[in-house]
Amino acid sequence: MNKLLPLQAQYIVVGNPINHSKSPAIHSLFAHQTRQQLIYRAQLFPLDSFSDGVDRFIKIGGLGMNITVPFKQQAFAKADVLSSSAALAGAVNTLSFKTDGIYGENTDGVGLVKDLTVNNRVPIKDQDILIIGAGGAVRGVLEPIIAQQPKSITIANRTIAKAHDLADVFEHLFQIKVCEFSQLPDNYNIVINGTSSSLNGELPAIPKLGFNDQTIFYDMMYSKEITLFNQWGIELGIGRTFDGLGMLVEQAAEAFRIWRGVSPDTKYIISQIRSQL
Repeated sequence: MNKLLPLQAQYIVVGNPINHSKSPAIHSLFAHQTRQQLIYRAQLFPLDSFSDGVDRFIKIGGLGMNITVPFKQQAFAKADVLSSSAALAGAVNTLSFKTDGIYGENTDGVGLVKDLTVNNRVPIKDQDILIIGAGGAVRGVLEPIIAQQPKSITIANRTIAKAHDLADVFEHLFQIKVCEFSQLPDNYNIVINGTSSSLNGELPAIPKLGFNDQTIFYDMMYSKEITLFNQWGIELGIGRTFDGLGMLVEQAAEAFRIWRGVSPDTKYIISQIRSQL
């Protein structure tokens, strides 16, 4: 027997940096809850050796890998087969290693949609959606949002050309509207912040018009306290706010389902991770 092979199924999350990752705690709870025997750990990959690191992990019997910043595009290039979501996202956050190749998935959008529609009972179908930002985080969630059949999607971004480029990628699926921050429409039910503004301690330069007590704010970032973006929404009198912790757990649950064929009870896990913040 090859002494390098682990006694249990082995999975990792890689990034640079990686010490902040909640994934080991989340997947440990998943495994305990579903009675799965596996090892899941975080590993720092050097910036210039992602592909070699994947090869080494496969060689010791690794079965799956989660990928975070800054390696999602490199994981996209490493995959032999891509899911439709990953292909459109241009990024991969979940790799599965099989005998016939490396399979790449992007579970971020599934995570966001499930957190909104199931955990928080916020329908997307027939709703007017405003998404702030046009970076990789937004690109990664658009296909699952579109699949929910919203009435409209508007992307607002500081650089409108970037928003147009993103809309063009998805034009075969949905006619996405684009605008600058100063040109926001006032007919939206759900506002999704896909920027890192809450982490940076600054708000996107969007006007206050169009918000009311029926508007829902969803910040893809999360923190121990309410995020800056959601606090601003509360001050404006909007209806409900949610942060991205549920999305984090749900995207991990989708990766776990892909690897292990079983879906954890995520509501309990979300509450557990929330208490650990």
